[in-house]
Amino acid sequence: MFTDGRLYSPVTTSTDGDVTVHLSDEHPGVHDPEYRARRNAIAARALAYRPGTPAPRIDYTDDEQQVWRIASAELARKHQRYASAEVLAAAQHLGLPGDHIPQLDEVSEKLVPLSGFRYVPAAGLVPLREFFGSFAQRIFHSTQYIRHHSAPLYTPEPDSIHEIIGHANQLASPRFAAIYAEAGAAVARLESEAALKFLADVFWFSMEFGVVREHGEVRCYGAGLLSSYGEIEEFRQARLRPLDVREMGTATYDITHYQPVLYCANSISEIEDVVGGFFADVTDEVVAAHG
Repeated sequence: MFTDGRLYSPVTTSTDGDVTVHLSDEHPGVHDPEYRARRNAIAARALAYRPGTPAPRIDYTDDEQQVWRIASAELARKHQRYASAEVLAAAQHLGLPGDHIPQLDEVSEKLVPLSGFRYVPAAGLVPLREFFGSFAQRIFHSTQYIRHHSAPLYTPEPDSIHEIIGHANQLASPRFAAIYAEAGAAVARLESEAALKFLADVFWFSMEFGVVREHGEVRCYGAGLLSSYGEIEEFRQARLRPLDVREMGTATYDITHYQPVLYCANSISEIEDVVGGFFADVTDEVVAAHG
């Protein structure tokens, strides 16, 4: 899930219990009353969820299923060309369906035997401390809505395609899942919001927008790249820099544009050593020293 609140449509609950998702004026579905009602209903189901119970089962419409089929097929083709070998192997083991949107419990059933991660529903933005902290229990908070059918290869906000095709294919790798878990354990040690933001930004430039060299080519492993039809084409034009935790945690970036600077590892082992090692050791004092 993207960590910046500007990417999420705010969700509010009125005094009489009505749940409303506030789409931006530029959102493809903002003028579609059926889509807006649908988003409200799905958000309400997520807000009503209680830990330990089955995730809400969403009866997806034909339009929503068609969006998934289009995006899944197009991204699968992009992955074969641009995704890292670690992601491709994990995706093969996970075996996400291409013909229908998997329910969150269906994703969990596939993930748990591979890496121990399971999915729970989110209505929209989850606070950073809760979102990252849950990784320690191998829990991933996921939205359940789908982008508007008029733009099956574009979304201005993270949706199920990002959460599942992006993150679940990554989390199916025990090596990447272990990095997530280290990030989750780190949250319990961090007291300041500045340190938490630093951790989130390192995560952004690695597990969301990370790339790695393989056999002389630059391949992607970040969920933000794996789930975006546009980003996965454009990342090859980015300026590449070596993994540097201090730079990654302090870099300024615009979330509304393709990322012009990416941090490139030389191997999955380097990602484990540099990024995973940082998450394993980070404290407020460590972040202050990097600032």
